[in-house]
Amino acid sequence: MEEPEVPTEHLHESIEEKVEELGKEAGKKGWSILVAVSTAIMAVLAAVSSLQAGHHSNEAMIAQIKASDQWAFYQAKGIKATITENMLLSKPADSAKLNDKLAKYKSDQDEISKEAKEDESESAKDLNIYKILAEAVTFFQISIAISAISMLTQKKFLWYIALALTLFGAFHFIMGNM
Repeated sequence: MEEPEVPTEHLHESIEEKVEELGKEAGKKGWSILVAVSTAIMAVLAAVSSLQAGHHSNEAMIAQIKASDQWAFYQAKGIKATITENMLLSKPADSAKLNDKLAKYKSDQDEISKEAKEDESESAKDLNIYKILAEAVTFFQISIAISAISMLTQKKFLWYIALALTLFGAFHFIMGNM
């Protein structure tokens, strides 16, 4: 009796096709993992940038409030100086004491003015850092969205665009922390 002939040629082709399909799927899976990991990194960078931007925004506001308080104090000293000047006109007998007070008020105003300007400068610096970090957050958020779209559409070029935007975000992040 003759044994049935097994069509090994067809079987061999089927196996090669399956191996090729699995290889493509593994390639897609590997790419998907890269996209997922890079997107997670983008999200972490966005979160850290957002926290730092919020911190600098708060610091800018606090410094501006301090400056406003100093300018109010400056004006109060100015009002006292004006009252003292008027008293000098009406009571020339107390002129030595009043001149000392007047000089003190003017000296205090100079010191207060310096402090207020320093606080304004600090506020402007923190506000500038906030803006840079806010731009970093924006780049990271856009890159996350484009990365998700690349995963959904299976378009690698979109992922490359997301990576490029992440680099722009990283640049802003570094500039905001210098």
